[in-house]
Amino acid sequence: MSEEAVMAKKGPFGVVVKKGQTYWWCACGLSKSQPFCDGSHKGTSFEPIKYVAEDNVMVAFCGCKQSRMKPYCDDSHIAIVVEEEEVDESKKPRLF
Repeated sequence: MSEEAVMAKKGPFGVVVKKGQTYWWCACGLSKSQPFCDGSHKGTSFEPIKYVAEDNVMVAFCGCKQSRMKPYCDDSHIAIVVEEEEVDESKKPRLF
Protein backbone atom coordinates (compact mmCIF):
# COMPACT_ATOMS: atom_id res chain seq x y z
CA MET A 1 0.00 0.00 0.00
CA SER A 2 1.52 3.33 -1.00
CA GLU A 3 1.38 6.40 1.18
CA GLU A 4 -0.43 9.54 0.11
CA ALA A 5 1.11 12.95 0.52
CA VAL A 6 -0.56 15.44 2.85
CA MET A 7 -1.98 18.50 1.10
CA ALA A 8 -0.02 21.42 2.55
CA LYS A 9 -2.08 24.02 0.67
CA LYS A 10 -4.85 23.92 -1.92
CA GLY A 11 -2.89 26.03 -4.36
CA PRO A 12 0.68 26.97 -5.22
CA PHE A 13 3.38 28.53 -3.08
CA GLY A 14 4.86 31.48 -4.97
CA VAL A 15 8.54 31.77 -4.11
CA VAL A 16 11.17 34.11 -5.53
CA VAL A 17 14.22 31.90 -6.06
CA LYS A 18 17.84 32.95 -6.50
CA LYS A 19 19.82 31.89 -9.56
CA GLY A 20 22.16 28.99 -8.84
CA GLN A 21 20.65 28.20 -5.43
CA THR A 22 19.49 24.67 -4.65
CA TYR A 23 16.09 24.10 -3.05
CA TRP A 24 14.57 20.84 -1.79
CA TRP A 25 10.80 20.70 -2.43
CA CYS A 26 8.74 18.83 0.17
CA ALA A 27 6.99 15.87 -1.47
CA CYS A 28 5.28 14.47 1.65
CA GLY A 29 3.41 17.60 2.76
CA LEU A 30 4.53 17.22 6.39
CA SER A 31 7.22 19.91 6.42
CA LYS A 32 6.65 22.96 8.62
CA SER A 33 8.78 24.95 6.12
CA GLN A 34 6.49 24.60 3.08
CA PRO A 35 7.04 24.34 0.23
CA PHE A 36 10.50 23.14 1.21
CA CYS A 37 11.70 20.06 3.06
CA ASP A 38 12.57 20.15 6.76
CA GLY A 39 13.18 16.41 7.14
CA SER A 40 9.67 15.57 8.32
CA HIS A 41 9.47 12.79 5.70
CA LYS A 42 11.83 10.61 7.77
CA GLY A 43 10.17 7.24 8.31
CA THR A 44 7.98 7.58 5.20
CA SER A 45 8.52 6.50 1.60
CA PHE A 46 8.79 10.12 0.45
CA GLU A 47 11.95 11.92 -0.62
CA PRO A 48 12.30 15.64 -1.34
CA ILE A 49 12.79 16.79 -4.93
CA LYS A 50 15.87 18.82 -5.82
CA TYR A 51 15.31 22.11 -7.64
CA VAL A 52 18.15 24.34 -8.84
CA ALA A 53 17.13 27.86 -9.81
CA GLU A 54 18.21 28.80 -13.32
CA ASP A 55 17.32 32.48 -12.82
CA ASN A 56 16.06 34.98 -10.26
CA VAL A 57 12.34 34.42 -10.78
CA MET A 58 9.05 33.66 -9.02
CA VAL A 59 8.30 29.93 -9.09
CA ALA A 60 4.86 28.42 -8.39
CA PHE A 61 5.73 25.38 -6.28
CA CYS A 62 2.97 22.77 -5.85
CA GLY A 63 1.20 22.96 -2.51
CA CYS A 64 -1.32 20.15 -2.92
CA LYS A 65 1.44 17.58 -3.66
CA GLN A 66 -0.62 16.06 -6.51
CA SER A 67 1.08 17.79 -9.47
CA ARG A 68 2.19 15.68 -12.41
CA MET A 69 5.02 18.21 -12.94
CA LYS A 70 6.59 18.15 -9.47
CA PRO A 71 7.86 20.41 -7.96
CA TYR A 72 5.87 22.86 -10.10
CA CYS A 73 2.16 23.58 -9.71
CA ASP A 74 0.14 22.24 -12.66
CA ASP A 75 -3.28 23.25 -11.28
CA SER A 76 -4.05 19.70 -10.05
CA HIS A 77 -5.43 21.34 -6.90
CA ILE A 78 -8.44 22.58 -8.88
CA ALA A 79 -9.81 19.02 -9.07
CA ILE A 80 -9.39 18.36 -5.33
CA VAL A 81 -12.62 18.51 -3.33
CA VAL A 82 -12.10 19.68 0.23
CA GLU A 83 -14.82 18.94 2.76
CA GLU A 84 -16.08 22.11 4.41
CA GLU A 85 -15.74 22.04 8.18
CA GLU A 86 -19.12 21.91 9.84
CA VAL A 87 -19.83 25.21 11.58
CA ASP A 88 -22.07 25.58 14.62
CA GLU A 89 -24.33 28.44 13.50
CA SER A 90 -25.12 29.37 17.10
CA LYS A 91 -21.45 30.29 17.68
CA LYS A 92 -21.15 32.61 14.67
CA PRO A 93 -21.08 36.33 15.53
CA ARG A 94 -24.24 38.22 14.74
CA LEU A 95 -24.00 41.14 12.36
CA PHE A 96 -26.99 43.07 13.71
